Amino acid sequence: MGNWLVNHWFSAVVLAAWLGLNIFLFVNAFLLYERDKKYAYTREILGSSLAWARASAACLNFNCLLILLPVCRNLLSFLRGTCSCCGRTMRKQLDNNLTFHKLVGYTIALLTAVHTIAHLFNIERYNKSSLEDENHFLRKLSDIGGEDGSWLNPIRSKLDSSVSPTYVAFTTIAGITGVIITLALILMITTSTEFIRRCYFEVFWYTHHLFIIFFAGLVIHGIGRIVRGQTKKSMETHSYDSCKEDYKNWDDDDSDCKEPKFEGNPPATWYWVLAPIILYIIERLIRFYRSQQRVFVTKAVMHPSKVLEMQMQRKGFQMEVGQYIFINCPSISQLEWHPFTLTSAPEEDFFSVHIRSAGDWTEKLIDAFQQQKPNTPKIAVDGPFGTASEDVFQYEVSMLVGAGIGVTPFASILKSIWYKFQHGDQSLKTKKIYFYWICRETGAFAWFADLLASLEQKMMASGKADFLNYRLFLTSWDSNIAGHAVINFDNAIDAVTGLKQKTSYGRPIWNNEFSKVAEDNPRSVVGVFLCGPQALAKTLQKCCHQYSSLDPRKVQFYFNKENF
Repeated sequence: MGNWLVNHWFSAVVLAAWLGLNIFLFVNAFLLYERDKKYAYTREILGSSLAWARASAACLNFNCLLILLPVCRNLLSFLRGTCSCCGRTMRKQLDNNLTFHKLVGYTIALLTAVHTIAHLFNIERYNKSSLEDENHFLRKLSDIGGEDGSWLNPIRSKLDSSVSPTYVAFTTIAGITGVIITLALILMITTSTEFIRRCYFEVFWYTHHLFIIFFAGLVIHGIGRIVRGQTKKSMETHSYDSCKEDYKNWDDDDSDCKEPKFEGNPPATWYWVLAPIILYIIERLIRFYRSQQRVFVTKAVMHPSKVLEMQMQRKGFQMEVGQYIFINCPSISQLEWHPFTLTSAPEEDFFSVHIRSAGDWTEKLIDAFQQQKPNTPKIAVDGPFGTASEDVFQYEVSMLVGAGIGVTPFASILKSIWYKFQHGDQSLKTKKIYFYWICRETGAFAWFADLLASLEQKMMASGKADFLNYRLFLTSWDSNIAGHAVINFDNAIDAVTGLKQKTSYGRPIWNNEFSKVAEDNPRSVVGVFLCGPQALAKTLQKCCHQYSSLDPRKVQFYFNKENF
């Protein structure tokens, strides 16, 4: 537990605050509608389902306020890069933006289910009350009001006996917008699973933009003011406690208890979501402006394993190590934007990405460049945006773990290190880097091997051969590769990569790796950076907890994962 707190104490505080606010809002709204005299007559018809509907609505407003903030990438990059108040702990929390976005999204889905079910009970009870005998108390409440808007039951038998629960659900503003909001939410949630995002990214991309319809429906959902309470003026002349039993005489001229009047609460959702909507609109305007800036593709290279390298230039483009950009190719799709990690270093006069064929869009992009037409396809770029890898030089010791094409952010980092050594940069805080690259096929090593070879030579020439410790792991091989490796085992150069460091066959034994790093750096703060699958993330996170010392003066492992 102590080791877990080393890595996650601030996340735990944020989560506890979010959960605490949700509980407070729910309980506060529930008790208000369950006990307030203003809603006493409403409770006579609806019972506790009134409180359940309104309490879940209060939490929905709060979570809908939060849902857009984690995807305001420019805001997060600003907080990460320019605010002096953002220390390492705060920046680590910013890296969990998509995790928090998903958590809030699932919470909205749960609260929507509670809200919808409660209102289904409400509609049925409204209908049942309107069908009671004429002398029944609930029928009396249902007959109150008319064109003056002082009614309590939206299904009023005196006005229209043809009105049914279905009519209320599909013809009122609250009913129509409720159905639309729910359908949009279902589509967004079901198409945002990892399987859909990886295999059918376009489906995820388009359906997620239903959030526009979701928020539009949300803002106008309460305009109909169906949930109503007794007016303040009516409560001054009509006390629920003393007048309830005398309901048969409410219409008498000489009665002390006049018929109560009711009103609906004004719509409240808009002032919860207005600020984040404005922030998000500004975010999209910034993205649109940047996407209109001209991008020049200066070089395009095809690497083994169908990996396309694009080197580009754009006026005013500035980056940091480990950042990512969104790329759009209008000739493929005007609307689709896909994220790619930058593989260039800030010291270079261009920025580059490596794109692996992993879906329809990437295949079409690679094919467009392979056709070698006179003019390369037009490319639009949005970004760059910050990630966890930006903090790599803030640690004394860093462990970089890349799986397959997940090595791309570390290409940027290692290139930057090469330039820092080239220019004799003395400000480099990092003293040691452990780099692990896990691949399924030998071809994937090819485009990165030249950089590692240059780094090997530069480190040795600078007298810092121990600065970079790298391990390459091949997880899938055939008999030919195995035989070739055995024959060339005694050679100084690796048979697969041509590097001095020999390729390991199989997967890393992470307990051994962490144990060695902890032993070699007993009093260091170690940053562990991963760009790879979730299963590997869980393993590394567990090792960070296990090998971090409870003594803050000894070795501490901090886990960081790329999320975009």
